[in-house]
Amino acid sequence: MASDGGRKQFWKRSGAKVPGSIQHVYGAQHPPFDPLLHGTLVKPGSKPPTTPVKLKKVSTFQEFESNTSDAWDLGDDDDELLAIAAENLNTEVVMETAHKVIENHSKLQEQHKFQEEHLQEEKQVESVELTSIACGDNRLVKSISEGHTSSSSDNASENTSMQRSQSLPQTSAPPLVSGMADCNTLVTPALTEREASRLDKFKLLLAGPNTDLEELRKLSWSGIPKRVRPIAWKLLSGYLPANVDRRESTLQRKRKEYFAFVEQYYDSRNDENHQDTYRQIHIDIPRMSPEVLRLQPKVTEIFERILFIWAIRHPASGYVQGINDLVTPFFVVFICEYIEEEVENFDVSSLPEEVLQNIEADSYWCMSKLLDGIQDNYTFAQPGIQKKVKMLEELVSRIDEQVHRHLDQHEVKYLQFAFRWMNNLLMREVPLRCTIRLWDTYQSEPEGFSHFHLYVCAAFLVRWRKEILEEKDFQELLIFLQNLPTVHWGNEEISVLLAEAYRLKFAFADAPNHYKK
Repeated sequence: MASDGGRKQFWKRSGAKVPGSIQHVYGAQHPPFDPLLHGTLVKPGSKPPTTPVKLKKVSTFQEFESNTSDAWDLGDDDDELLAIAAENLNTEVVMETAHKVIENHSKLQEQHKFQEEHLQEEKQVESVELTSIACGDNRLVKSISEGHTSSSSDNASENTSMQRSQSLPQTSAPPLVSGMADCNTLVTPALTEREASRLDKFKLLLAGPNTDLEELRKLSWSGIPKRVRPIAWKLLSGYLPANVDRRESTLQRKRKEYFAFVEQYYDSRNDENHQDTYRQIHIDIPRMSPEVLRLQPKVTEIFERILFIWAIRHPASGYVQGINDLVTPFFVVFICEYIEEEVENFDVSSLPEEVLQNIEADSYWCMSKLLDGIQDNYTFAQPGIQKKVKMLEELVSRIDEQVHRHLDQHEVKYLQFAFRWMNNLLMREVPLRCTIRLWDTYQSEPEGFSHFHLYVCAAFLVRWRKEILEEKDFQELLIFLQNLPTVHWGNEEISVLLAEAYRLKFAFADAPNHYKK
């Protein structure tokens, strides 16, 4: 067994540092020793040495252990550490440093607060500018070419607002969950470069003395910017002439003519001959979409007049359930000419009476133009719809035989779900914003509401092929087809649907018997 001398020799340390030895670390978790807080640890008579104190060399394990603080120690040597730190630090330096840190921190806090307030103000200014840009005038907005002729001060302000708008994320407006149209959201983000370019093309085309309707149809096929949609729809429907000089006189004449009909026929709504028609109209209007509009008495009154006058003026068909839905898109689009807020949040009765009369007359004439092309849908026994549903069945059997066989196998008849698609032009299947986008293209297509609509319905049905093939029960299939999950649809989904419909139409364009096997 080794002697005591040997044991001491064994534990004698070399000059190298030993892990766990005392080393002063100053940082966020270990601040420098503050004599004010720990004054009792410092002897009042002691003076800090001018030269560093050389610690006694550790020679034995016992001495090493007593001067070492491991992770599991409970901090018995904290007082010693603080005392040693106090001996090596000047009190004035410590206090001066602490004050500087606090002062710098306060300055930084004030600076951050100021920057946040400034950023908030900039955002508010930008939102106000965007609102004014988006809302614009009640009529057509000035084109960019006109804007360049303004004064140099105007150019400077335009450049400033352009820089601000470029700093914002240029994204399209998110799809609205409610059934309202995208044209109702007048406070929108800055237009993307493509959207701005398209808007300029529309403005340039509409500003000429004679609008090229063929060119307007080409531009409108891919969607019409909301700012020019009212005038574009009136031109595409044939309500307004292409000549700019004749438009105002045409509007005045047609509006006067409509209210002459109202004066002549509307009082007869309670007559025995017309009671049933008026009663059916009165029942159907509360079922229309969107809900906010139908709850407004002024809107109900306007729709009743439009539908009753149309029914009296078209005795071959009269009023048929479903026609009430076809007024809504025109009414919503034309009201966007006069308001700066969303239609769903707007009290229609607050508009001047003259403005409401203009919207009513314009909606009547544009709806009449639409129905002229599909009137056989609404004559006795609705032969137009019966024929179109049969054509849809034949077309789907050629496009996707598996879906067609699946529906036939579970005894689901096309008339059970597609009748409404034809009768309401898919208005009950997609949100109103999507219907308005759909109608941009329908009015650009020859026979859009009749012929092209058939291909849209075929593409719409095949769009749900996966979900249809997963359903193995008649009831579940029919419930699904009558309640398709399109509530979150927007322009993107409608554009894809229209592209597929156009592809189908193009594929069968030169095949007159393609409906038949």
